[in-house]
Amino acid sequence: MSGTNEPLETLSEIRSMMERSSRFISLSGLSGVFAGCAALVGSALTYFYLDTMPFGESRHYYAVDPYSEKWGLGFWEFAMITGISVLIIAVAGAIYFTSRKARRKGQPAWNTMSRRLLLNLAIPLIAGGVFILALLRAGVGGLVAPATLIFYGLGLLNASKYTLNDIRYLGVAEVALGLIASFFPGHGLEFWTIGFGILHILYGIILYRKYERA
Repeated sequence: MSGTNEPLETLSEIRSMMERSSRFISLSGLSGVFAGCAALVGSALTYFYLDTMPFGESRHYYAVDPYSEKWGLGFWEFAMITGISVLIIAVAGAIYFTSRKARRKGQPAWNTMSRRLLLNLAIPLIAGGVFILALLRAGVGGLVAPATLIFYGLGLLNASKYTLNDIRYLGVAEVALGLIASFFPGHGLEFWTIGFGILHILYGIILYRKYERA
């Protein structure tokens, strides 16, 4: 019986080796949980700034008076600072948890596959950033949150071929959520919270339970 199973075991080992060489599989689910928590904190601060609750009165961000201030900051200044801070914290968490997972598996965290992953993720994100600046210049800030979700989802889809297949499903969910949010511009913050906060946490937990939990 053991001789019968040897070819199948050999094929399985070859397939595993090919996957490790063609994909960056050290991505940690904990980085998704960490990023989601950071996004929820950023959303909570924004709700506090706006003095409102989720799914309350519709907020037309494009009509916000740019000279109205709280804590010495206009709304878009506050949103920009908060968004960049969440991004920096999320990236720091991703680097830490992914590097830790790579060390445990005896694999390099920075190699050809991880560089390809980041490049393919960055292209849609950069394009989305330029598009969002154009939206703000045109005075349609209500579409900023949907645009961030859509371009982020496209970035995940573009990068998924270089990492775990599960990333593709998160990308599809982000794009779908962004498209839905584009029809509710007064509630962009709620959709942003769901996409970058809740979905990240759920995806991170699933990946951790599937690939990392002993």
